[in-house]
Amino acid sequence: MATVKFDNASRIYPGNDTPSVDKLNIDIADGEFLVLVGPSGCGKSTSLRMLAGLEEVNGGDIWIGDRNVTDLSPKDRDVAMVFQNYALYPHMSVADNMGFALKIAGVSKDEIAKRVKEAAKILDLEPYLERKPKALSGGQRQRVAMGRAIVRSPQVFLMDEPLSNLDAKLRVQTRTQIASLQRRLGVTTVYVTHDQVEAMTMGDRVAVLKDGLLQQCDTPRRMYDHPRNVFVAGFIGSPAMNLLELEVTDGGVKFGNAVLPISRTDLAKAGRTVTVGVRPEDLVLADSGSGLPITVDVVEELGADAYIYGSTKEHQVATEGDNELAKPFIARVDGRQPPEKGSVINLAPKEGHLHVFNTENGERIST
Repeated sequence: MATVKFDNASRIYPGNDTPSVDKLNIDIADGEFLVLVGPSGCGKSTSLRMLAGLEEVNGGDIWIGDRNVTDLSPKDRDVAMVFQNYALYPHMSVADNMGFALKIAGVSKDEIAKRVKEAAKILDLEPYLERKPKALSGGQRQRVAMGRAIVRSPQVFLMDEPLSNLDAKLRVQTRTQIASLQRRLGVTTVYVTHDQVEAMTMGDRVAVLKDGLLQQCDTPRRMYDHPRNVFVAGFIGSPAMNLLELEVTDGGVKFGNAVLPISRTDLAKAGRTVTVGVRPEDLVLADSGSGLPITVDVVEELGADAYIYGSTKEHQVATEGDNELAKPFIARVDGRQPPEKGSVINLAPKEGHLHVFNTENGERIST
């Protein structure tokens, strides 16, 4: 086991002027489960491959423990990687796939058999050791790929979207197994995914990337409650946070027919408008004539809860003008008494659950 450090690490692909990963700085503790998350093309897989030694580092350094591994080959870094497509050898049995890296390293047959058996027991693969990959389900193949990493006893596990080929139900089941396994083994793990729900449920900390730049690295709870900027606020959370550009007025911001109080300190950092964010579960029904009027377009009933997808007057105007950025306003309400489609309701945020961002640079200005 070991710590991992990205120290101003950058990667610029030939022919590109813009770095795919730009001066990445992350310190990962020994035994920590860190998740890299972001939209396609944000640099998360490139960052992982830089750590693995599969991509050149054009600037900065990468450390594993007290070793600078920036210029070391992949085989000398003592890391094990689990790929998106599992990368199993089709002509080999499960046992041979799991022990192949040890065989290449010159480990004795008895030691290989011992380690493979131990890993198979941990992963419930004992009945399948003599099968070929084609005779396994997607979830079982994924566990074989995990087993191949475990038998090597590396300092760091690297996982590049290992669940993306599984169906929704199996993804939920397997991500729980991976998180539980990592805590039991205590191996430092860097995990890449584009699924923010996966990131929030698995990671000790989550690092959000956008256009090669680190936006925020924090615990899931802190990131959810205190997103550093508008991008993180809109990306983390399902359904997404509602974001509105509102006018600054005396003592706060105008939210429909109400004025939401904002401290003078925060208002001093704002311009004529601010971007206000509020999560769907932090909205309550308000009296007619107060709060923000919303026209209910869709009601998504989930039993105890229901989500309403509605539109403000501004959203309706933007939609009619074919504005691609127009997004529905989402609120969570009582699933047993949801409003009717087409009705107009008034919504107001709960006290203390407002997120305020600078409209110009997107940075958080509320405490």
